[in-house]
Amino acid sequence: MTHQAWLSLGANLGDPRAQLREAVRRIEAHEQIRVTAQSQLVMTTAWGKTDQPDFCNMAVAVETELQPLPLLEALLAIELEMGRQRIEKWGPRVIDIDIIAYDRLVLQTTRLTLPHPFAHERAFVLEPLAEIAPDVRGWVIEMGKRG
Repeated sequence: MTHQAWLSLGANLGDPRAQLREAVRRIEAHEQIRVTAQSQLVMTTAWGKTDQPDFCNMAVAVETELQPLPLLEALLAIELEMGRQRIEKWGPRVIDIDIIAYDRLVLQTTRLTLPHPFAHERAFVLEPLAEIAPDVRGWVIEMGKRG
């Protein structure tokens, strides 16, 4: 069975635009994930921890055979392969790939919350998402308001 998921990608170290393109290439190369849409790249100021370089962000829609947690593991593996180091929360990074929504599933585990718990507060997620999936953007906002 094929599922739809929407991802948010960001980077602010090295060459962020090139790293986002490379992340999309690696996502597309996964045998159980197919990229179906990509937003434009947008530059945004850092959120949460603001004393760092601006971010380049984008949204990607995918179709996948993977369930949510295996999809998360695949994306984390891509981050690791690209040199992601988790040193400080909301700190600078060479790549960040978050699952914003998966089908219209509501899920809360110790590893993954869907929809993404902060997506409705982040313009750098919502604006690119609106470009490729305005209906999903509306659902994410609605679910975020419900808490």
